[in-house]
Amino acid sequence: MTTFFCKKTKNGYRGFTLTGHAGYADSGSDIVCAAISVLVINTINAMETFADEKMEVVAGEEDGVIDVVFVNPVNEKTVLLMDTMILGLKSIAQQYGKKYLRLKFEEV
Repeated sequence: MTTFFCKKTKNGYRGFTLTGHAGYADSGSDIVCAAISVLVINTINAMETFADEKMEVVAGEEDGVIDVVFVNPVNEKTVLLMDTMILGLKSIAQQYGKKYLRLKFEEV
């Protein structure tokens, strides 16, 4: 199972951590894991490119970890990109079930 853990503030985000592999199918054929990965990695790239967001990113393909910490309070573009990514992740969880993707949020 993949777990998405997000640290939110009242007006934005502090960061998020993605861990694990979905386990929907064998490695290389897992469409749920691929969808989650593409969505998250594309959002990180968009935040760097279009929102000029400063963040610390640590990724490990072996253990399926992506950890993102925002260096500064996030800007409006980053909030929109994060909201959009979370909308996509919620849609994946609804379509395929919490057996493969769990979303957790913490207000900080």
